[in-house]
Amino acid sequence: MDFYYLPGSAPCRAVQMTAAAVGVELNLKLTDLMAGEHLKPEFLKINPQHTIPTLVDNGFSLWESRAIMCYLVEKYGKDDSLYPKDPVKRARVNQRLYFDMGTLYQRFGDFVYPQVFAKQPPNAENEKKMLEAIEFLDKFLEGAKYVAGGDSLTIADLSILATVSSFEVAKVDLSKYPNVAAWYERLSEEAPGTEINKAGLEEFKKFF
Repeated sequence: MDFYYLPGSAPCRAVQMTAAAVGVELNLKLTDLMAGEHLKPEFLKINPQHTIPTLVDNGFSLWESRAIMCYLVEKYGKDDSLYPKDPVKRARVNQRLYFDMGTLYQRFGDFVYPQVFAKQPPNAENEKKMLEAIEFLDKFLEGAKYVAGGDSLTIADLSILATVSSFEVAKVDLSKYPNVAAWYERLSEEAPGTEINKAGLEEFKKFF
């Protein structure tokens, strides 16, 4: 299956880790946004929203990283541990995924990306909101081994791992959030596809 991506992108790295977790090989198609490759007619036919990551599996195209992660597990996962079928467990995973998309990663981007890509000065209010999001995550992880609770890793961990590793690249001090720091240190070693994530982070660092 074709995977349109950039290695430095946290959402792309999250999908790659999920593919590694379910044993799916992705046909990587590097997509240079700066060169406008995502705006070419052939790409717009696949994804009219012209975003990455985008997956094409036997003619079926899908974008939004967390939707892709759910799809990969539901279609190719050997069991449901990464995305449980139990309604309560799945609800917790979904909540964490939406938290990552709408709060944690969103606030990271709101604070960091204007500085990196538009050379704007730091916005103190956006920084405050970003740090508040990490505090929320730290609360979620109180007494928990994984971000959605339970005793096994889920795609919520993989999505948030990609995000938190980006925080580290941006020199956010995670030691102030002991639950996050402990979880991150452990997941950075034990998560499937962690070497892919680390390689992508090296590309992400080039923007700083």
